[in-house]
Amino acid sequence: MRGDTTAPLADDFRYDVDARWEKPPAGISHRDVSAVDTDSRDRVYLLTRYDPNVLVYEPDGTFVTAWGGDTFTGPHGLTVAPDDSVWTVDNGDHTVRKFTPDGKPLLTLGHPGQPSDTGRTAGGGFVIHNVETVLRPGQPFNGCTNLAVNSAGRVYVADGYGNCRVHVFSPEGELITSWGAVGIGAGEFHLPHGIAVGPDDRVHVCDRENDRIQVFDPDGRYLTEWTDVQRPCHIAIDPDGYSYVAELWRPKGKGSFTHGFMREDYPGRVTIFDRDGYIVARWGASTVSRTAPGNFIAPHGIAVDSRGDLYVCEVSYTFGVKANGVDPAEAAAHQIQKFIRRT
Repeated sequence: MRGDTTAPLADDFRYDVDARWEKPPAGISHRDVSAVDTDSRDRVYLLTRYDPNVLVYEPDGTFVTAWGGDTFTGPHGLTVAPDDSVWTVDNGDHTVRKFTPDGKPLLTLGHPGQPSDTGRTAGGGFVIHNVETVLRPGQPFNGCTNLAVNSAGRVYVADGYGNCRVHVFSPEGELITSWGAVGIGAGEFHLPHGIAVGPDDRVHVCDRENDRIQVFDPDGRYLTEWTDVQRPCHIAIDPDGYSYVAELWRPKGKGSFTHGFMREDYPGRVTIFDRDGYIVARWGASTVSRTAPGNFIAPHGIAVDSRGDLYVCEVSYTFGVKANGVDPAEAAAHQIQKFIRRT
């Protein structure tokens, strides 16, 4: 287990921020970017909560194409696999879908509009987060969140908003195994939200409302956990095994299943860990200028390209404006930032 491992910003992890990186054409707009990833050519895929849902850009922010339309109910996660196929996760209709890079559907996992039985009561009362109404683990899917694809093509799906599990599928979409239960113990979850597979095929799961990242072997055996994180939303891992984590804002008065209720404001931030869970860089966490370039309102997704540049996307409207009173104009201009790694 890794606890408080904060270290000074490492010299080889320094960035210049481009807060105006995205250059959408006329007629393309959005209020949230829920996920981001890059392909083998470093093209950038954004998943937005607006039609069209998937937007594709060159590394310099030049628009390439858009697709999606009526495909999505609750667009939440997007992952580009090693073969450049594009996988999306829809927490609204409880499905995972596989597409070609230009949006042709190839495969659907789950049953649209049919959540699995976990005992969860929609709209039921809760103290910390509504995931506490999940009573037991269930089959795929109930409010699925994100996915990762390993070197052999295995698909790992975090099933978090209405479930407490990770599901593993073959490249053809056959269910291999599942693991997870409700709780704060090893291998238990309160909202498995983000997920990534490292170059060694270890599976890293952002156990968001337990404020930790749990690490498993490819078959789900618990290995360790990293606890110096707050509400980890998503994680990206580079070929050298460094992990890049987007951490969500927890406002004053909001609760954690492991840390209780907050006596002060904990703004969003980004943290970089080495393979062993030691922090090599961290930034953001500003309470007074969270909308400034390089800071964050509601970091929700993160990606690293072949050059080491980072993309951090935010659900600035849903979590910032609607939930926490952020100025709408500031939120609209703060949905995707590029962090260019210095060489």
